[in-house]
Amino acid sequence: MKVDNTVQTKKVRTRAKAPFSLKNHMAKYAIVYVFMLPIMIHFVVFFLAPIVFSFIITFFDWPIIGDPEFIGLGNWQRFLGDAIAWKSLKNTLIFSVYYIVPSMAIGLLLANLIVTQKTRVGNFFKGIFFLPVVTSFVVVAGIWQWLFRGTEEGFINQFLAMFGLPEQMFLSSSSQAMIVLAGLSIFKIIGSTMIYYFAGLQGIPEELYEAARIDGASKKLIFWKITFPLLMPIHFYVAVMTTIGSFQVFDSAFLLTSGGPNFATNTIVYYMYQEGFSSLRLGYASVLAYVLFFMVFLVSLIQKKFLGKTVDYS
Repeated sequence: MKVDNTVQTKKVRTRAKAPFSLKNHMAKYAIVYVFMLPIMIHFVVFFLAPIVFSFIITFFDWPIIGDPEFIGLGNWQRFLGDAIAWKSLKNTLIFSVYYIVPSMAIGLLLANLIVTQKTRVGNFFKGIFFLPVVTSFVVVAGIWQWLFRGTEEGFINQFLAMFGLPEQMFLSSSSQAMIVLAGLSIFKIIGSTMIYYFAGLQGIPEELYEAARIDGASKKLIFWKITFPLLMPIHFYVAVMTTIGSFQVFDSAFLLTSGGPNFATNTIVYYMYQEGFSSLRLGYASVLAYVLFFMVFLVSLIQKKFLGKTVDYS
């Protein structure tokens, strides 16, 4: 028996050490590569090639009209001394502060309200809260512009006048415009964050809540000791998604303020658009794109460190 086992072990080892055969591999997996080929072509043409090309033109003065000129690190040097670029980065960070935490908090609050309601009532309010997500952003921005118009015709100013408060400039004020834009983006996105948190709440075992109630835990204690910690993967996902969205904000600045007043709402993506498509400086716009990438990557790593923790429901 020992001899037979030794012979079988040698055969297994022999088969494991068989040389790789491309012909046999292709005969076995050819159909897989056939289906993967269109996807790979799409990835190379629409993702990989633009990334490589955008990196190459960071070293060129690429005006579209005319011949490109190699300038080495000239675009990067220009960025270091560009006051508007640094102000745009600062505006983007300020927008992120106004946007990320409120989006997460309101989404979690709405999800908790829906979970505690009956099925039909919860589904009704779920649809109401999610409605802005599927509504055209141009339409929502138009409504927002009417609400926060800095004249007596604006709805918010009319509401303030009822309490004897003075008119506010809102979108024409350097100190208020960014808050208004953040409010618009929050209103547009909280339906999505609500759905993420709703799904996370549905996944928490009811037994944990029942055990906490038997032990006499209050609702506040249950939320902070059970609900909030067990939603940590959802917190991380929502934080990353809202961070990416906040750093990519463009449409609200484009539609409502055009980066004004006095560059107060000029975000990095809007400035990138101006440089690339208005001023036709694609090389410098690509530099701004890579700066944006490194910022998002760094913030995502920080979020991963503090929020990217696994949870155990047992």
